[in-house]
Amino acid sequence: MPTAQARPDPEAVAQALRLAQAKMSATLKGEGPSQQVLSGFAEAYRAWIDSLSAKPETLLDLQGRYMKEQLELWMKSFQPAEAPPAGDKRFSAPEWNELPLFRYYRDSYLLTSKMMMEAVEQADLDAPTRQRMRFFMRQYLDAAAPSNYLLTNPEALKTALESGGKSLEEGVKNLAADIEKGRISMTDEQAFEIGRNIAVSPGAVVFENEVMQLIQYAPLTPKVHERPLVIVPPCINKFYIMDLQPENSLVRFAVEQGHTVFLVSWRNVKPPLDTLTWDDYVEKGILAALDAARAATGAKQVNALGFCIGGTLLASGLAVLARRKQKPVASLTLMTALLDFTDVGEIRVYLDRNFVHKREKQLAKGGVVPGAELASAFSSLRANDLVWTYVVNNYLKGKQPPAFDLLYWNADSTNLPGPMYGYYLRNTYQDNKLAQPDALTMLGEPVDLRRVDMPAFVMAAREDHIVPWKGGYASARCLGGPVKFVLGASGHIAGAINPASKNKRSYWTHERLLDDPDAWFAKAQEVPGSWWNPWAEWLKGFGGKLVPARTKLGGPRGAVIEPAPGRYVKERAEIEAPAREASRAKRT
Repeated sequence: MPTAQARPDPEAVAQALRLAQAKMSATLKGEGPSQQVLSGFAEAYRAWIDSLSAKPETLLDLQGRYMKEQLELWMKSFQPAEAPPAGDKRFSAPEWNELPLFRYYRDSYLLTSKMMMEAVEQADLDAPTRQRMRFFMRQYLDAAAPSNYLLTNPEALKTALESGGKSLEEGVKNLAADIEKGRISMTDEQAFEIGRNIAVSPGAVVFENEVMQLIQYAPLTPKVHERPLVIVPPCINKFYIMDLQPENSLVRFAVEQGHTVFLVSWRNVKPPLDTLTWDDYVEKGILAALDAARAATGAKQVNALGFCIGGTLLASGLAVLARRKQKPVASLTLMTALLDFTDVGEIRVYLDRNFVHKREKQLAKGGVVPGAELASAFSSLRANDLVWTYVVNNYLKGKQPPAFDLLYWNADSTNLPGPMYGYYLRNTYQDNKLAQPDALTMLGEPVDLRRVDMPAFVMAAREDHIVPWKGGYASARCLGGPVKFVLGASGHIAGAINPASKNKRSYWTHERLLDDPDAWFAKAQEVPGSWWNPWAEWLKGFGGKLVPARTKLGGPRGAVIEPAPGRYVKERAEIEAPAREASRAKRT
């Protein structure tokens, strides 16, 4: 018998459910990106059904095998349990194996999933349609898992009984709160504060405009390299992924190596800045940051690092400067960044030509692309880890997520201006023009990445689901100078932010870029530890001579605007209602 506990308040539960229903209904109205994605799936679904209908023998064979295996499952349901499926965290709790009914739910679901995926693979579909259908079928099957529903999840039912129903009340409250926020809570957001326990490296904002702030960090060594390092993080997230905590801060690591570090803090766009273009980001973000860092230090050249789309923007800016015969950058580092968009992984399923055309048309005259739109798209690529785990824990079990700095950062998304975003989708993911010599004009200059000929260190991550490593490899081959390519273990973030002090995981390296990435990997040597170590050794060669550390931030004539991390990074992505209405009125 469960211990006596306070019973849930029925009115509180009902009110939370009404709020959730109203918010969900509002979200589903209109012709937004979600509806456009569903339209693309519908086309793939029709093609799949047409293909299976044209091959009735295939469908009959699948159905026959499925019914036979379902019957065998049912007959074994009340026999002693076999070992649970290995590697599937959804069903790792002992309740799934010990209780016959729930064991049947699990095994029947896994069998159905196997049959449905086979039906996709056996259909006659072109490659893009098959990829889209495979992805959306997996999304559907992930959502349909019995672990995601109260009455078919023995862990959640056990928790509800033991808590006297309190877990259900807390779960509904969590659901209502998350729908109000527009995203699933992945961590305890009250545990962190920017500038207090994350993004705490000492420094100051030494330059700003409407697009970004530039932070200069205080030295930690008596002497520094004469050439500073300018870091360009992705503009679709906050910069502090580079400076979460002192022990995993790439900023602090670079400062400890004797580099004067400058870092771009992108503006979280809201009206009236929603008309900014790609050229604005290149000019007022990249070129302005390089100029300001040189002015602050008196250096003729800097070293530059770009992460993810920050690397795409940085390479674009350097291509503009190369066309102008200007070379303010001595070396280039790219971390999990795409320049060649031939291989972009599963994110391609969202970006068919129809979707890109509609979004580009909607945003041509301005408008904010909510950070939540981008964050949810990337999370869906790993739905079981980044969506359904939190649905089960937060809503079915009524738990509060634990404090985790990386997940706090992941939820702190950044808005983008519509014209800039539309240009990015069209000319990179859709048409792959950045990789084509002189196919694009930026700031009045035709750009060719082959003119970006300074030495480059390019890092990709082997399990990256956002920038597939072979896409990163192809991007390295777009550059015109000598390239050192390193492949780190793990994914987009964990592979990139791999502190040298912990020296975990491993990386692969080979002295030459070969035509074929698989051939490169076959010849590459795996080295234990963090890729930060070889990068630091490589970068040292481009730092220039050592000079006394600068005691004054901002340079002899520069003015410090405010202490790091600055106010731009503290602006949240949520847009106030009056701002939304003003933006809508302006466009109409």
